[in-house]
Amino acid sequence: MINFILAVLFTVALYLIMRAYPQYKVNSFHAIVFNYYSCVATGLLLTPDLSVFSQVSATSMGTLLTLSLGTMFVIAFMFIGLTAQKVSVTAASLAGNMSLVIPVLFGLFIFKNNNKEFTALNYTGLLVALVALALGAVQVSDKQTNTTSPKNSAGYLMWLLPVLTFLGSGTNNTLINYLSATYYPPGQSTVFMIIACVGAVLIGTALLIYKLLVQKEKLMARSVLGGLLLGVPNFLSLYFLLKALAAFGNSAAYVFPVYNILTMLVSSFAAWIFYKERLNIYNRIGLLLAVAAIALISYQELGL
Repeated sequence: MINFILAVLFTVALYLIMRAYPQYKVNSFHAIVFNYYSCVATGLLLTPDLSVFSQVSATSMGTLLTLSLGTMFVIAFMFIGLTAQKVSVTAASLAGNMSLVIPVLFGLFIFKNNNKEFTALNYTGLLVALVALALGAVQVSDKQTNTTSPKNSAGYLMWLLPVLTFLGSGTNNTLINYLSATYYPPGQSTVFMIIACVGAVLIGTALLIYKLLVQKEKLMARSVLGGLLLGVPNFLSLYFLLKALAAFGNSAAYVFPVYNILTMLVSSFAAWIFYKERLNIYNRIGLLLAVAAIALISYQELGL
């Protein structure tokens, strides 16, 4: 159970750290690039036998596809960070956790690898999840602070960012599930993630060099430090989630719903404690619907 709790806490830490970037004038993209350097280092420290990498072929299809997955890592992480900063931590957490709808749909209709028969309640859960996502992104005027939701293009951004986070995270999780199951034997999940993070380092560094040399952006020490700090909980969140999966007999259909519910609730509470984020009535309904959606999607595994 300790692995389960640590996976939730490190995931929530991701949202809180990225939410703090604007306050400390950290360049989000620069930080995300260095975050993956830290991910690789953390992964290597947690790999008991580094000789396992001798079994990896640098030119195999699995390795090349895993390296290319790093591009999706960078894109999805940018959307998560922007949503946490521009909308709210709750919206980012809600969009990220509700993205489980995408790998579920791919498992059902594309890969056809679902291990249970979906019922009307399961499908209802998928629809409720989309409604929850929309409500979680709604921003209304705040009379106490005399601030209002941005209008026009900025207002549309408030809706678009959670949707992009939802799509990016869902695509990411779908590719992770497919590539890890297709090209990596059991017990090599850490190797898989390290290779994917190396891909993120390569694509991220190339883009960073372009921004520094061509667009004349300035690399600040605070952005490097912020990224290195972010990479530790980033990798550990997945590391402990995989350990929790192993502890529960690799029952992903049970572990992921409970993990997602706890992450959403804890992140909302933490955002209220640390950043005084308040949920409007739509956000609260969205959060409740998100819990209901996950319960409906996996009520069989949860014993409901």
